[in-house]
Amino acid sequence: MHYPENWDLETFFEGGSDSAEFQHFLEETKAQLSQLEAELEGTLSEDQLVKGLVRIQEIGLRNQHAGGFVSCLTAQNVKDKQALMLQGQLLEISAQQQNLLASLEQELAELSEAEFKQVTERTELNEVTFNLEEKRQKAKDKLSPAEEKLAAGLAIDGYHAWGNFYNQAVGRLEIPFEEDGETKQLSAGQLQNRMNSSDRSVREKAFKANEEAWQKESDVFSQTINHLAGFRLKLYEARGWENVLKEPLAYNRMQEKTLNAMWDTITENKPAFYKFMSKKAELLGVDTLSFHDVTAPLPVENDKKISYQEACDLIIKHFRTFSPELADFTEGALRDGWIEAEDRPGKRPGGFCTTFPLKKQSRIFMTYDGSMANVATLAHELGHAYHSHCLKEKQPFARQYAMNVAETASTFAETIVADALVAEAEDKQLKLSLLENKISRALAFFMNIHARFLFETRFYEARKKKSLSAEELNALMEEAQREAYGNQLSEYSPSFWASKLHFHITHVPFYNFPYTFGYLFSLGIYKQAVDAGGSFEKAYISLLEDTASMTVEDLAQKHLQADLTDSAFWQQAIDVVLKDVEEFIRLSEER
Repeated sequence: MHYPENWDLETFFEGGSDSAEFQHFLEETKAQLSQLEAELEGTLSEDQLVKGLVRIQEIGLRNQHAGGFVSCLTAQNVKDKQALMLQGQLLEISAQQQNLLASLEQELAELSEAEFKQVTERTELNEVTFNLEEKRQKAKDKLSPAEEKLAAGLAIDGYHAWGNFYNQAVGRLEIPFEEDGETKQLSAGQLQNRMNSSDRSVREKAFKANEEAWQKESDVFSQTINHLAGFRLKLYEARGWENVLKEPLAYNRMQEKTLNAMWDTITENKPAFYKFMSKKAELLGVDTLSFHDVTAPLPVENDKKISYQEACDLIIKHFRTFSPELADFTEGALRDGWIEAEDRPGKRPGGFCTTFPLKKQSRIFMTYDGSMANVATLAHELGHAYHSHCLKEKQPFARQYAMNVAETASTFAETIVADALVAEAEDKQLKLSLLENKISRALAFFMNIHARFLFETRFYEARKKKSLSAEELNALMEEAQREAYGNQLSEYSPSFWASKLHFHITHVPFYNFPYTFGYLFSLGIYKQAVDAGGSFEKAYISLLEDTASMTVEDLAQKHLQADLTDSAFWQQAIDVVLKDVEEFIRLSEER
């Protein structure tokens, strides 16, 4: 079967960024919001409150649908000016929606316990009791509805505008890179793929070009990150929030005790991974790994690229050994044009999966160049899409899972493929390379993400006092990397704060630790899946269906009988990786 490498967006709206159909959709959404706004004026009866909560969920689906479309347009062509204008329209609609939701949350906060219970027992809302209680508490933690409305309005041309400015500036970046005897102008995403090359000379050259390009623009990007943080901190101060982690922890429905238990257990185990890093350096023929070596593949004789078609077949095959439902879903997504994978200029860097709830579909964006890392990315994003698929019939509030559990499904899918490839590899060199790929992914979660977390927490504390210069941000970033990597590298990436999109995202704060949580949580689930065999499929789907309806601590207790605040859970997940390290070192010493 042939799988297209370009996605189908016409299914949603014909005409791309010039779509008259999409403009009509936006106008309809605005009209629905205005009508609901009028209906919610004054004192609300129980029926009016319930109707308002149902309608805001329905409008939320429309906004998510529209947001997915615009995200796809801006990602596939960073120079699409009309798409950027649509992004501005969406921000205004989203702000209006958030203001209405804030009013409804305030209404929930003012109900007595008996009144609240009566509302949540209504058939229209009986699936979202947890979510409504969550929103009720959120209203109590925030400013008055009028003040929150003002803040949301100011955020359009302040907070979110800086995030959009960053995306536009990155989209304009053309980085000179000498290749095949000529100087090419590469996008940030294309250059990132060069830094995953198995040829160290290519990686070194790409890493140097990358650092130079981002340092050249660092004064601009220091403005974006300082203004984003400044806006957040002022809002937190007004709300009386002293802990900068309050919002990300609440967003991810987890306790700080859980977060600390995870990082503390990882830190205790890092010395075991230094042995792997030392052995990998030896295999690469260098004394010490550089920043660009940590996740780079080992050189393999007769190393060949994996075509996109081969990657699709491979992923479906290995998904099927675990879950027929996951495999069937994946085959349909790949066949029906859900993926934008073409390697071409003009695309934004990175990869993502976005949902179109009104059509009960998703779309996946990436730039596929045939590397094993790209195969992993494709499996990862398909895991996200399957997660949304499992929740598609839930009431809208009960589909809004947080980033940490979102990364669970994606990382789980990635692990299925990675483990299967290692198990079936007959050639020792290939098995060694595949093991290295698995362990290097773990290092990214344990060290690279840890560096991001350390940088961001320290940056926000420093930003409370003053704006930081590009030089100060470079120093803070390198300090965090040295600590997270245990001073095991010969070279670091001071400009990483500028090049990493996640530091400049406005829709979710501290988009770092959820990756590590999701990775380790998925290992715990995967271990149970392997032990249970084919009987685990229904249990896995049941877990995914609950991801937006309880805290992560309750989710783990219910489905895994695990205590996330206890280091024992995190240790048993890390032990899975340590077994791979032992096997890697054993095989490498047999060569």
